[in-house]
Amino acid sequence: MQISTILFIILAAVVALGLVLFQYYYKTKRRGKIIILLSFLRFIGFFGILMLLINPKFIKKVYSVEKANLVVLVDNSSSVSSAKNDLATALENITTNQVIEEQFKVSKYTFGSALKEFDSLSFTDKTTNITTPLAALDEVYAHNKTAVVMLTDGNQTIGQDYGYYAAQLKFPIYPIAVGDTTQYEDLQISNVNSNKFAFLKNKYPVEIEIAYTGKNTIQTSVDVLVNGKSVYTENIKLSPTSTVKTIAALLTANTVGVKNVKVVVRALENERNTKNNSKNIAVEVIDEKTNIAIISAIEHPDIGVLKKAIESNEQRSVTIKKPTVSLKTLDDVDVFILYQPEASFAAIYRYIQQKKASVFTITGEKVDANFLNNIQKGYRIEGGYPIQETFAVLNSGFTKFDISDFSVDDFPPLSNGAGLIDAGNAEALMQMKILGRTLDSPLLLAVDNNGAKEMALFGENIWKWRMQSYREYQHFENFDAFIGKLMLYLSSNKTKNRLNVEYQNIYEGSGAAKIKASYFDEAFVFDGNATVILKLKNSDTGTSKEIPMVLKGNFYEADLSNFTPASYSFTVTVKGENRSQSGKFTILDFDVEQQFLATDAKKLKQLASATNGELYFPNEVDALVKYLTSDNQFIPTQKSSENTVSLIDFRILLAIIIAALSAEWFIRKYNGLI
Repeated sequence: MQISTILFIILAAVVALGLVLFQYYYKTKRRGKIIILLSFLRFIGFFGILMLLINPKFIKKVYSVEKANLVVLVDNSSSVSSAKNDLATALENITTNQVIEEQFKVSKYTFGSALKEFDSLSFTDKTTNITTPLAALDEVYAHNKTAVVMLTDGNQTIGQDYGYYAAQLKFPIYPIAVGDTTQYEDLQISNVNSNKFAFLKNKYPVEIEIAYTGKNTIQTSVDVLVNGKSVYTENIKLSPTSTVKTIAALLTANTVGVKNVKVVVRALENERNTKNNSKNIAVEVIDEKTNIAIISAIEHPDIGVLKKAIESNEQRSVTIKKPTVSLKTLDDVDVFILYQPEASFAAIYRYIQQKKASVFTITGEKVDANFLNNIQKGYRIEGGYPIQETFAVLNSGFTKFDISDFSVDDFPPLSNGAGLIDAGNAEALMQMKILGRTLDSPLLLAVDNNGAKEMALFGENIWKWRMQSYREYQHFENFDAFIGKLMLYLSSNKTKNRLNVEYQNIYEGSGAAKIKASYFDEAFVFDGNATVILKLKNSDTGTSKEIPMVLKGNFYEADLSNFTPASYSFTVTVKGENRSQSGKFTILDFDVEQQFLATDAKKLKQLASATNGELYFPNEVDALVKYLTSDNQFIPTQKSSENTVSLIDFRILLAIIIAALSAEWFIRKYNGLI
């Protein structure tokens, strides 16, 4: 407390005492215990009032010791399982060291496919992503003194290269390289590329990349088998100076269906790791293709984006034409995309109406709204509006197909000159949002017109949506899959089903295999109270299993990621209803973690150097502990903080003042004193 404050308190006591003496003892002869009590009560009242005015405070210093953070990251992927004993010993030596516990605040995490708090080690993760957990830790610990100890073999199967990402990190990393660092002679199928779809009676390419690690010149052969039958063989020669060989094989699609393609390279005589000598892929042979025509009188980036997105599925082919094209060339077109139509599209519209073909209309700044209102009856555009930015709001109640895995949050606006849209009996997939207000007007709608299906998007610059999808996910697949669903809806002339099932024909063994289903009531409103059952049959073993599908928002889902690799047939049924959907799929036998035999100590050393850390091995844990506990940058620091605290609680003091003055008044009145 400051001296000036103490002097003010003394002065307040003197002033209060002076006032009491003047009022009760100056020029009065009354004495006695009553006067003394009254004097004391008035002194308390005056002194309390003066203390409220002074409001004395004092500074309180609080001392604390701040420890550096020690984050221990443990690789939980299956590629580390062979070195689990060394890893467990190193982990225990670090986390149970008394000096470490005294000097650091220790946090433990595991990583494989994702970063998790440490619970136990199972070494069952089928993928390893090192960059993502490091980025997550950087967000949390970047502004504190932190050291990261990472126990791993350094083999990453997914994600950004951590060796180059390390330069962005703000804390040192001390990798402990577990596993065998010896480089053995090894043959590996590093990559197999092929289209997911092939067309009947056509040839489809399979590109195979073989890599060799070793000091000798070797000869071996590569075989390609389709459904267990050898269809291609090639002899290859590799050496220390020629370590990679690329083979391009052309295979013939003879029959329709999913074909399991297995590529095998003959193992070397003393090769230790033969799990990476084979790789499976699957190709679906189909006998039909959807032809889509984009018709536009103008050039626009949207047209190229639509073509890219649609043709990301090999089952679809896109051609770009002018509205003046000869109608005879449109006979093979299944779906028409009309981009910003105007009067020159009149013949195209008449042709589409006669053919009862499906059409997707996209408007924008140059569309002729009056022409559109006159040429079709599915919707009506209110004209006379200026060009404006329109944001999209997804309609979660859309029922024609599943859109649960697509989001337009943070998507840039589209540009259009359309006003409110009278959609008639159309169903809105997206609503308009203008100037922060969601309008009762569709931005993207779907409608059935006597068997022909129609969709309309009221805005241009959809290319920005594809760019935003890439910015968010680092790939275009999310946007392309959404456009694919639009095309699938338009190209299908089947009546709307109350039970719809979504699945892939091929699942990678390392990925999450899931089947989704949507079920609607008689009014085609999603039914969240139904019991949806998935019946699975393993085509290889003949065993069957029944799984209840779990409700997730506006769809049902069954997670099959733990199923053994095999071919399966399935049927989805709704309990109490005579409705079902069937299909087939294949889970490929592929574990990318088993493709690695040796620890990537070179990459781990690169990571350590980029972050000013150092690489260690399991037998060097004591040296690591000694370094961490002796390095000045990780020594605990004492911090002090000053808090200004009021000496008195004004509420208590105010209560004392009121009580004292009230008691004085009552006693004076009781004793007849004025």
